[in-house]
Amino acid sequence: MIRLLGYFFAIGAVFFLVVAGGFAWYIEKMGSDLPDYQVLAAYEPPVTTRVHAADGSLMAEYARQRRLFLPIQAVPDLVKNAFLSAEDKNFYQHPGVDIEGVARAVMVLAKGGRMQGASTITQQVAKNFLLTNERTFDRKIKEAILSLRIEQAYSKDKILELYLNEIYLGLGSYGVAAAALAYFDKSVNELTIEEAAYLGALPKAPENYNPFRDPDRAIERRNWVIDQMAANGFITAEAASEAQEKPLDVNPRPTGTYLASSEYFTEDVRREIIQRYGVDALYEGGLSVRTTLDPKLQAEARKALQHGLIKYDEERGWRGPVTRVEIGSDWGQSLAKIEPLADVPEWRLAVVLTAEAGRVEIGLQPPRDMSGARGAERELASIARDDMKWALRLNTEDRKGNVSSAAEVLSRGDVVYVEKKEEGGGYRLRQPPKVQGALVAMEPKTGRVVAMVGGFSFAQSEFNRASQAYRQPGSSFKPFVYAAALDNGYTPSSVIMDAPISLPDGNGGVWEPSNYGGGSAGPSTLRLGIEKSRNLMTIRLAKDMGMDLVAEYAERFGIYDNLGKYLPMALGAGETTVLRMVSAYSVIANGGRSLEPSLIDRVQDRYGKTIYKHDQRICQTCDAPAYDGQSEPELVDERDQVLDPMTAYQITSMMEGVVQRGTATRVAKLGVPIAGKTGTTNEEKDVWFVGFTPDLVTGVFLGYDNPTPMGRGATGGGMAAPVFIDFMEDALEGVPPVEFKVPEGMDLIAVNRKTGMRSNGSGGDVIMEAFKPGTGPSDTFNIIGADEMAGGFGSGQVSQEAEQAIVQGGGGGGLF
Repeated sequence: MIRLLGYFFAIGAVFFLVVAGGFAWYIEKMGSDLPDYQVLAAYEPPVTTRVHAADGSLMAEYARQRRLFLPIQAVPDLVKNAFLSAEDKNFYQHPGVDIEGVARAVMVLAKGGRMQGASTITQQVAKNFLLTNERTFDRKIKEAILSLRIEQAYSKDKILELYLNEIYLGLGSYGVAAAALAYFDKSVNELTIEEAAYLGALPKAPENYNPFRDPDRAIERRNWVIDQMAANGFITAEAASEAQEKPLDVNPRPTGTYLASSEYFTEDVRREIIQRYGVDALYEGGLSVRTTLDPKLQAEARKALQHGLIKYDEERGWRGPVTRVEIGSDWGQSLAKIEPLADVPEWRLAVVLTAEAGRVEIGLQPPRDMSGARGAERELASIARDDMKWALRLNTEDRKGNVSSAAEVLSRGDVVYVEKKEEGGGYRLRQPPKVQGALVAMEPKTGRVVAMVGGFSFAQSEFNRASQAYRQPGSSFKPFVYAAALDNGYTPSSVIMDAPISLPDGNGGVWEPSNYGGGSAGPSTLRLGIEKSRNLMTIRLAKDMGMDLVAEYAERFGIYDNLGKYLPMALGAGETTVLRMVSAYSVIANGGRSLEPSLIDRVQDRYGKTIYKHDQRICQTCDAPAYDGQSEPELVDERDQVLDPMTAYQITSMMEGVVQRGTATRVAKLGVPIAGKTGTTNEEKDVWFVGFTPDLVTGVFLGYDNPTPMGRGATGGGMAAPVFIDFMEDALEGVPPVEFKVPEGMDLIAVNRKTGMRSNGSGGDVIMEAFKPGTGPSDTFNIIGADEMAGGFGSGQVSQEAEQAIVQGGGGGGLF
């Protein structure tokens, strides 16, 4: 018997050694070609890029995987404990593998069952970072081997940091920081017990615990995690019970653009980041982008432009409903399928239920709930005839003309936009305008774009008319023609003939430009020429200077890259953008010093290192450790001086005259020093106004996307200037007025603004004109272009009688 037992023991021992050797060989084979776990030391996951306004407000996030990396030191203990309780309560005690759990999973698999989990957090790190998700025994063994190696190479905190930042938690969010924002719109430091527990419940299968599709299951799993937290001693039983009683109060963070009214600005920033750093850097690089946008000014810019576009559009009447739907037993379902203009939250879609002569009954589109679905409630409202008076003028394809009844405008099933009235209840009828426009506001000393609106609605059209639309600036280009003249020997009191002119057009014909409204004023000063926007004077001035000089200055200011050197271009016939025009005016407002327009102040990488900043000025002594009586630091500004500062002041003073006496007198109501220039192109296809104070330059453009005449009387002064006023009233609120600074050495001399000659008297025509040293009012009344007049002033001089006639006023002329 003893011999038999010894025999069996020997056989068993041999068998054990064979099995052990085979297992050792298997383990050796599995471990021989494993991925290099040391790559975890250089872990740089795809991280969300965040774009902020100048005041720090979040504008947008861009990511393929929405993730915000948090070092383990920044993760609150409450959040750590929730995940440890749900996933691996012995994480800080085991060597990386839960032996009992692995054995259980092997037994289930051996019986033909499905591979089970029982993975530790370390094993999940090994799988997520280094292996695939295949459910095989080989993968499980590799996972275990890697886990043991990872535990030997890295601290527990480092492993937990990798896990909490990599894990997918649903709603497109990766890692606890992104999930806290996605589900609760909170930082991890603000999470409560029940919120942290819910996040801890998600790693196994986030879609199984979706708070909208299966809230009961989500709460059940959350409460189980809370129980585990209490059992592990992380929270008290009382706190656990209280947390379990609370509802699953999920408040999803919206995606896309977060700052209302900034969509056009944000999209231009996105394109610039891609151009600078590439697509991968934007969607995976975790950049922090601080833009130049001022949220308050941006909101005011949007409001002002929309008001101007709506006003013009409604004056042209009703073009018809957005669409039509069949109204069955539930009109809300049909209406819910139509996407509204998401970036015009003041407007709501509505369907017409009944229409009578004096009143229209409507059903409002149900708002979205937390899940993004349209709600089940149905809200009724009405539109009084007085709140849709503008629509009684029909301008549809089928019918045009005035009607008296609301029922002739709308009928059952029409889908329209409405806006709630501020007082009295009820709604106003609205329609998205066909006419479009743009507004750009910039700081002239820095080139920082503080507001930019590229159209009525980004949801309606993503085309940015501020930076992408090339349109003719018309007379808003004239200041640069005059600036070129002032920089090359002319003065504001130089006199040019404002009279008809005929020039060869280069094709065997004749070009005969005219002033807006016809007529001419005879000999006039440069000041009058720009104040009254005289086309004929501008053409003669450009002809006298030469278009080579005009083109040089236009390119120097950045308005055009290669301006055609023919005379119509002096009237703004070339095409440019609103952003370029505002940048060029900013050079004038900045004393002639060049600037680079910018939407971005600073870009930082994922580690906080600044990789771009707009302000390139040099300050050698700005980093002094302490104040020790030294002089204030001096910033070295190496930007080019593209225009004489004295010339810049002269043209600014002349454009102040445009506001005080010229084509933009309505702007004077702002009551602060403002310079500016109107612009209206042929057939009123484009209207402009660009104006500035010493600290803010604003440009406004309006026109159809497909250039179309907007109607006689549609001018820069009549359409664009009111938008400018609406914006500037808000922008200047509470800001002390600042005078334009006169450069040192400049002479201010009293002259008659009509003749340009020195004046010793007073009156409405006497102004203080700015002259450079060595220049001044002319003693003789010389006229540029007089020799081109048939039977005119061949000598280029005028008698006292003719001069007196000019002082008393010429005829014709007008705005262009």
